[in-house]
Amino acid sequence: MRATKEYRLACTEEAQKIVDKLTLEQKVWLMSGNIDMSKMTPDMIAKMTEEMSKDENHYNVTPYAAGGLEEYGVPPMLFADGPRGVVCGNWKSTCFPVSMARGATFDPDLEEKVGHCIGQEVRAYGGNLFAGVCINMPYNPGWGRSQETYGEETFQIGKMGAALVRGVQDEDIIACVKHYAFNDMENARFKCSVTCDQRTEQEVFLPHFKDCVDAGAASIMSSYNRYNGVQCGHHNYLLRQVLKKEWDFDGFVMSDFCWGVRDTVEAANGGQDMEMMWTQWFGDRLVKAVQDGFVPEERINEAALRIVRTLIAFDKDHKEYDMSVVGCPEHIAVAKKVAEEAITLIKNEDVLPLKRSETKKLALIGKLANTAIIGDHGSSWVRPPYVVTPEEGLKKANPDCEVIFNDGSDLESAKKLAKEADAVIFVVGYNYDDEGEYVSEDEVSNYIGSIGGDRKNGLGLHADEVELLKQVGPLNKKSAAVLVGGNMIMMTEWYDCVNAVLMAYYPGMEGGTALAEILYGDVNPSGKLPYVVPYKESDLPYVDWEATDQYYEYYHGYTRLEKNGVKPLVPYGFGLSYTTFAITDPAVRKTEDSLVVTAKVRNTGDRDGDEVVQVYIGFENSAVDRPVKQLRGFQRVSLKAGEEKTVEITVPLEKLKWYDPPYRVWRLEQMEYNVYVGSSADPKDLVATSVTL
Repeated sequence: MRATKEYRLACTEEAQKIVDKLTLEQKVWLMSGNIDMSKMTPDMIAKMTEEMSKDENHYNVTPYAAGGLEEYGVPPMLFADGPRGVVCGNWKSTCFPVSMARGATFDPDLEEKVGHCIGQEVRAYGGNLFAGVCINMPYNPGWGRSQETYGEETFQIGKMGAALVRGVQDEDIIACVKHYAFNDMENARFKCSVTCDQRTEQEVFLPHFKDCVDAGAASIMSSYNRYNGVQCGHHNYLLRQVLKKEWDFDGFVMSDFCWGVRDTVEAANGGQDMEMMWTQWFGDRLVKAVQDGFVPEERINEAALRIVRTLIAFDKDHKEYDMSVVGCPEHIAVAKKVAEEAITLIKNEDVLPLKRSETKKLALIGKLANTAIIGDHGSSWVRPPYVVTPEEGLKKANPDCEVIFNDGSDLESAKKLAKEADAVIFVVGYNYDDEGEYVSEDEVSNYIGSIGGDRKNGLGLHADEVELLKQVGPLNKKSAAVLVGGNMIMMTEWYDCVNAVLMAYYPGMEGGTALAEILYGDVNPSGKLPYVVPYKESDLPYVDWEATDQYYEYYHGYTRLEKNGVKPLVPYGFGLSYTTFAITDPAVRKTEDSLVVTAKVRNTGDRDGDEVVQVYIGFENSAVDRPVKQLRGFQRVSLKAGEEKTVEITVPLEKLKWYDPPYRVWRLEQMEYNVYVGSSADPKDLVATSVTL
């Protein structure tokens, strides 16, 4: 049984009968996290400190409870974090590639499978809610936590997030979508107020949240930051007007942990349904606020109904799983498949795939080459039973090859090794110290130092890695740089110094295996960049990562570059293969509520492979300021060598509309739309047709 929205609403009468029996104190109890604050400090220390990574008391080692009234048949909400797997447990959970890597697959069907795996593991740990549908959009790729989302394009984020929602909730686990909204900075997330105009709000930063609500998401987590000066966890406009009224969201809203609620009356009246993870502002304070007339009891009744209805709907005849599914071979196989589809080949000048018969001595250079590179050590930190490093993967993939590791710190020894080797693989980029969730000393009472955060030194590689690639890369004609990181990494300084470039993201527990398979050609690379790579950082919007006020413009990423006529180093949606594809014969027909775009795709090479066919809609004829074009459809297709298929991609007319702020309505322009079909956002990779509406 899947607790669909329709099924949940059918539980309204039953839930209302329960709520009608409750005292004010019991209803407020449902709205409150059950963790004792005095017990939280060690958890937070463990969460943020690598030295305690094996301690049984780490963050979310067991599901965190809120509410629950067993005597009325209402189970507690039992929270398990994510998104690259289930945070609970010690060295057992399946660690999938980070969401940014999964975004690079452009494969919603595979992401739905990931959701099934995660949902099963949440249930095995005893949880009933997965808070790992992270869909905030990186306004600037320096956002330290952007590894937890799918890319820079609202349409693609929405499609992938909705797929994860469906997969998780098919396993009778509540999917919690976060962080609503405008949470695209890490260091300043507790103090910054974001502002933007209403078209930017509605067209750029909110659509992917609505996509997940439309997919049936049963919970939303509000964010720490402020929007237009108001705390997002208190925000009547965002929570009550947009989410609950305009989008008809039927589930419950929870606050982000510990500091997501800052005022009792403002939060309760603003639409916050649940304070997590301990009770500071709700509980007794909320009871008194109701008794004193500052919060109408109707607000409490509404929140209690939403919570009870959701919990009992997901509790009825739910699927049960034991710990045998956690980190099971089937789930690990899915994690490996994701890594294989995600790793993106950006450049290849007759280097890859490596031939085993010609590769007897392989230089593996870079400090990340023999480390477990799975991402952030904040709230998304999954502890798998093992992690395959690039070194381990390469040694296993070709046992007859001597793999010699060099950390790159001594340039002279690295140069010598590169000259002697048959090929050179550099592994460079970031780890959890460079980017990730940020918590400072002030936020945990001076118990720990700060970690992660937004990228501190720009968007490029560390200076020593840039120098390594510049000096050592040209010394071997078969040199490939493997980039590790949660978002775009600038490449201009060293791009011409190596003959191949791959983006590995943070590829999960089987990342080293998948990387080696791709380097040796056992797997044909098929990932596509879910972001643009500019020549200059100044081509992207500026963000002050310590700001108390930040304005978001309408344009960012590839739409900003295109609007400004700036050519990128690597376009959005780009990724090479070991075969070649031709996309021809685009056509489009109108239906009542959509455009149906078709095209022929042919594998013109000698290897089987996958192509991601992308549909962009051009708005050059618009009477209002709009992007040159935007991604509005995509489909992954597998083709054997020489095979041709016709793909059909549906573009909802809703996704062609623009928002008219004075009237608060969406409008579909009557004009000619250009329709582009191809393999990336680059005009040379697209074929065009048009349609008039």
